[in-house]
Amino acid sequence: MSTPQPAPGLGPDHAALVPWTDPTRQAHFGQWLQQLQPTHGLHLDSLRVASADASFRRYFRIQTERHSLIVVDAPPAHENCAAFVKVAQLMLDAGLNVPQVLDWQREHGFMLLTDLGQHTLMHQLDASQPAQHQADFLRALDALLDWQCASQGQVLPAYDKPLLMRELQLFPDWYVAQHRGIALTPAQQQSLAQAFETIVTRNLSVPQVYVHRDFMPRNLMVSQDPNELRLGVLDFQDAVHGPITYDIASLMRDAFISWDEAFVIDITVRYWERARLRGLLGEGELASDFGLFWREVEWMGLQRHLKVAGIFARLGLRDHKPKYLADTPRFLSYIRATASRYRELFPLLRLIERIEGQTTVSGYAFGRV
Repeated sequence: MSTPQPAPGLGPDHAALVPWTDPTRQAHFGQWLQQLQPTHGLHLDSLRVASADASFRRYFRIQTERHSLIVVDAPPAHENCAAFVKVAQLMLDAGLNVPQVLDWQREHGFMLLTDLGQHTLMHQLDASQPAQHQADFLRALDALLDWQCASQGQVLPAYDKPLLMRELQLFPDWYVAQHRGIALTPAQQQSLAQAFETIVTRNLSVPQVYVHRDFMPRNLMVSQDPNELRLGVLDFQDAVHGPITYDIASLMRDAFISWDEAFVIDITVRYWERARLRGLLGEGELASDFGLFWREVEWMGLQRHLKVAGIFARLGLRDHKPKYLADTPRFLSYIRATASRYRELFPLLRLIERIEGQTTVSGYAFGRV
């Protein structure tokens, strides 16, 4: 089969702005865009890199006569566009503000999407002034609760014990062994395994809903249209059906910004009150005891923080993206703060302190510890 030729409008000058390592894939990309040009009025020479993330996906922005659109390059060998398309429709049906899929070139993993803008919620946050951002986070809760209220079983993959455990294993495999260069003793391995078992048991004890899985300010977009009050939601292709505590934990214990504990509790209480009123917490203790709910959020956050510490180490060491390693101290701080509050986690705390050479911190605890 002959190699496709570059499409008109995507010449050498453009190639310098949108770099490619695979000339054949570049040519397929150019031909696909050329085919879409008449239908969508694409200005091919306006294509520019919009952003990249921790995955293999790349995002470009392209202009039309009236607005911009987003072009996605997601190699099928590494990325699941089918999941993106499916979850996008689920979120649209739930009333969320998400990109609409205008075209999907399934074979090569190219997509054309509507553009939610360039202003993430993260860009306007100031951790030293949490009170001024309460309204922003309440808008985030609106989107999260609408998403959770649309939940149905057997639609998305289950966030079950095997998956939660595989994620946790990233911590010893990549953070401890690869990043820190520490070989755990058999006794330490056993202690860590017992902690993981306890954490996951707690994680799965709560109601199950749709889970975005990376619900945080970097994936929430602020519209410049004064008539659009909803936050836009991005990066949802890894959505699953799992613990209701996951997304509120990832929102308030963020990977890239840390909030005062009082602000975290304030927003979490407001989430709990709304979730309770909308019937998401059932009729048991979780719906009547915020202390119990806070505990479950903390334990869910602990699973995420251990996982992400491992992911960030892997990004730095395997994928040559060292910038993520700069945020690992934030996760270790989260991990140690939570582990110091619950006696079942004291063995984990002692292990973390041996790895990090640090001492215990203190913080808020509610209800039974």
